[in-house]
Amino acid sequence: MTVSIKDVARAAGVSPATVSRALGGGPVSAELRGQVEAAVKATGYRPNLSARRLRSRHSQTIGLIVADISNPFFTAVARAVEDAAYTAGLRVILCNTDENPQKEAMYLQLMEEERVTGVIFAPTRASVDKLARGTYNFPIVLIDRAGRASGQDAVVLDNFAAAGMLVEHLVAQGYHRITGLFGNASTTGVERHDGYVAAMRLAGLAPAARFIAPSIEAAEAEARRWFTQGTVPEAVIASNGLMLMGVVRAMRAAGKRIPQDMAIAGFDNESWTELAGPGLTVIEQPVADIGRTAMKLLLERLDTPDAPARKVVLGGRCVVRGSTSRISPADAPTA
Repeated sequence: MTVSIKDVARAAGVSPATVSRALGGGPVSAELRGQVEAAVKATGYRPNLSARRLRSRHSQTIGLIVADISNPFFTAVARAVEDAAYTAGLRVILCNTDENPQKEAMYLQLMEEERVTGVIFAPTRASVDKLARGTYNFPIVLIDRAGRASGQDAVVLDNFAAAGMLVEHLVAQGYHRITGLFGNASTTGVERHDGYVAAMRLAGLAPAARFIAPSIEAAEAEARRWFTQGTVPEAVIASNGLMLMGVVRAMRAAGKRIPQDMAIAGFDNESWTELAGPGLTVIEQPVADIGRTAMKLLLERLDTPDAPARKVVLGGRCVVRGSTSRISPADAPTA
């Protein structure tokens, strides 16, 4: 049996016209949009997008442009965005930029050619501050990286506070020589670096930070260099899940113990972090909330295109595991 828009309207207790406006990003209240979304799920309704495109200059498609789809953080955010877009009757075009500003420009141009309804975008440092409202024919919502792009709606983690939480935890566990590895391609890396530095100085400790490519390979190479040169820190903070994995790989290859030879903490509570060594201490990001909130901001921007830009800052949670356990003097690293 085919479910029609009238069936959705009956289930939601609204008119078919209200359902059409809600699914098309039109002017309806948040309460009515919620009723319609619940009715869509309950009835299994699938919008006729081809007919809608004939009535609109937009494609009823959104673009999702992420920095690295191999990063589980972006995979999880993409899932949340897709779920919310489907409920709203929108399709998603997913693009991966590899932290490359040229690819970002190319995909933004593609979005214009496809006449998308809007774009959710995780930009590089090179691109974020160039994004002015009105540059493109569609609204943009920034995720994870916002910088000073005040003209765009954005959803980000409180990166400064999150990095500070990791430093405070390590200091409380008795660690003092704490090195930070931060991604060199995004504003996220800069914000986490700044939080790390501030927390180290507040604790009366000397920061020791490195900006590197936000990849497994770059972090693994950096950690291997410590082991070969005998300059191993007591603890390290890696500013994303890929870099965290790189440090773990280097320690395993060198036969080093966690945390006896070096404590490890980082970002992104992926399933593997619970299984590596004694379990890794991480900042858990609200990835599902980031994706859903970005989609909500985009739909609301379509309803009120001239409203002031909004920046939603979400908190992270420090998940403490054995990789940062307090070590006894007998087990303390000597190099």
